Amino acid sequence: MKATATRPKIMVTGGGRGVVGHAGARLLADLADATGLTSAFGEALAGLRQRRGGHDPGRIVVDLAVMLADGGETIADLAVLRNEAGLFGSVASDPTAWRLLSRLDEPMLAQLRAARARAREVAWAQHADVRGDLPQACVAGRQVDGLVLDIDATIVLCHSEKESATRTWKKTFGFHPLLCFLDNTGEALAGLLREGRAGSNTTADHVTVLDQALAQLPDAHRHGTPILLRADAAGSTHGFLHIRSLREQQHLDIRFSVGAAITETVRTAIRAATGWIPAVDTDGELRDHAEVCEITGLFDAAGWPEGTRFLVRRERPHPGAQLTLFDTIEGWRHQVVATDTPPGGGSVQFLEARHRAHARVEDRIRCGKNTGFGRFPSRHFAINQAWLQLALTGIDLLAWTQNLLLNGELATAEPKKLRYRLLHVAARITRTARRTRLAIAANWPWTDALTSAFNRLTALPRPAG
Repeated sequence: MKATATRPKIMVTGGGRGVVGHAGARLLADLADATGLTSAFGEALAGLRQRRGGHDPGRIVVDLAVMLADGGETIADLAVLRNEAGLFGSVASDPTAWRLLSRLDEPMLAQLRAARARAREVAWAQHADVRGDLPQACVAGRQVDGLVLDIDATIVLCHSEKESATRTWKKTFGFHPLLCFLDNTGEALAGLLREGRAGSNTTADHVTVLDQALAQLPDAHRHGTPILLRADAAGSTHGFLHIRSLREQQHLDIRFSVGAAITETVRTAIRAATGWIPAVDTDGELRDHAEVCEITGLFDAAGWPEGTRFLVRRERPHPGAQLTLFDTIEGWRHQVVATDTPPGGGSVQFLEARHRAHARVEDRIRCGKNTGFGRFPSRHFAINQAWLQLALTGIDLLAWTQNLLLNGELATAEPKKLRYRLLHVAARITRTARRTRLAIAANWPWTDALTSAFNRLTALPRPAG
């Protein structure tokens, strides 16, 4: 076999000076400072600081969130930041980080959530100053007014015995967290770590996550902006759908769009339905062999909030689709959506496509599992609860970076692409005239994007005080 030399020959030594890795991750750390997140965490955890010369607990939490956003998976990965003291400063040791996490009880986690909400308010105000209104969710070529919250659960597998890790409904072993993402920006608003056997349609858990998510929204947006809550059929419990009481109690303009179970009365209504029209995909294109229809009033909707409408979508099943006996007999695969959006809020086609865009939360969860909550580090449930909050913080830092500092393809890229192109880049660090300079390779294709992001970060308005 003839050898083919395709790479230049190199000689590897260990004498390099002034070179740092993961230089782009400094952008996340500085953004945490610019939005007030670091100081807010420091105030929330001030009581845990053991001595004045020790590490600031708020700074430790931010460093952990930056590490997770950068792709770290365990506390030991803090070593990547710790060993770049010229870039990240003094970073806590692993035992110090472990001790801090072990002391974060539920009241302190509540304080951390409040601190995240304050930083989010600053980040949104900065966005308004430099880029205008928040992005709007789009479906079928049309904007969805206001804010869109997506709630969904996922299974996180465990390969060792951990507190509250149990058998799941999929016959696996692990946890079953419930999460809420903001579709407009990709931010992770709330998350609740639950044992593996927790029910998918547990009303109390959905209400808890919704309340925590709404608390993350700045007052001006929570009370002055339409809010759409989307969930799959697990979120259609009647108790949870009475979120409409929030409209009277908290004066929120909130509506729902959830999957609904196909009961015998619903099947009868589907058989009696007329006026089927072609369905559209979320990109606005007609979907082959798919139709939608409204079946409101064709069956008894007892238990559902007044004004609930029901939309049904049927399509020819693809090979391998799991069908019910009803679907097999009818020759169509059926799905039902319940929403309290009143007539005039959009065509049946749009409302059904709007709900199907809830599937975007699956991508958010997939990326989130690569940003911290895909594995939990401790045998203790309380530490893993804290870890989930750190993961949500890391996801927020990535979302704020994209919405405030990046343009073009990188502004919508998944975390893995951001890490390979920006966060993990190497650079040379030098100190001249009492200033530290970070020089990124001139021939790196994304150097301009990263340097521009740092410049935009410098120009962001800072919170008063």
